[in-house]
Amino acid sequence: MRLQKYLASCGIASRRKSEELIKTGIVKVNDEVITEMGYVIEPDKDAVKINDKVITPQKTNIYVLLNKPIGYITTTSDQFNRKKVTDLVDISTRIFPVGRLDYNTSGLLLLTNDGELTLKLTHPKYKVEKTYLVKVQGKPTSRKLEMLRNGIPIEDYVTLPAKVEHVKEEKNNCILKIIIREGKNRQVRKMCEAIGHPVMALKRVAIGNIRLEKLPTGKWRYLTEKEIEYLKS
Repeated sequence: MRLQKYLASCGIASRRKSEELIKTGIVKVNDEVITEMGYVIEPDKDAVKINDKVITPQKTNIYVLLNKPIGYITTTSDQFNRKKVTDLVDISTRIFPVGRLDYNTSGLLLLTNDGELTLKLTHPKYKVEKTYLVKVQGKPTSRKLEMLRNGIPIEDYVTLPAKVEHVKEEKNNCILKIIIREGKNRQVRKMCEAIGHPVMALKRVAIGNIRLEKLPTGKWRYLTEKEIEYLKS
């Protein structure tokens, strides 16, 4: 990378202004003063200083909301060559899914390169609410829905109390809205199986106050400044 481009990537100045700084003799590479225009460095190996102070590139955090389709995995690599959610987001910066959605689950997925925020949103102690629309087989009774609301034993743990609403009934099934504050593996599916009503379709529509709304399946958008501030708060 050319030295002036590196200075610009560190937020020191524009490329043209960076060239002027180089000419003044205040820029060093590995403690050697560089005044040559177009001098090439290796950012991972060379130490660049201005006025004897080491400079490093600015890290730009990126925050993306994706409407994940069924049939995509929420990892950045896969030994079986399956389609990945990162294949749907056409940007050059490497980003990672925040948490996960199952292969057969659709809906809202956040992706970012902000590790601190990722930890906050996925750590159990923060209890960020996640809202799902769930199509289940059959029509759960009020008693069974109350079991979900109170917390239900699944394998080796008991779920935290959930918010559960009956949205509508169809011929042989029912659509529920379920809001949970934890994100254990296949949790919503296991909750519904535990009351005898397996999931037919599952879609996440919100994380906290961040909502999917009318974003088409397979499409993505950047989070707004207001949404980012909300997540960080």
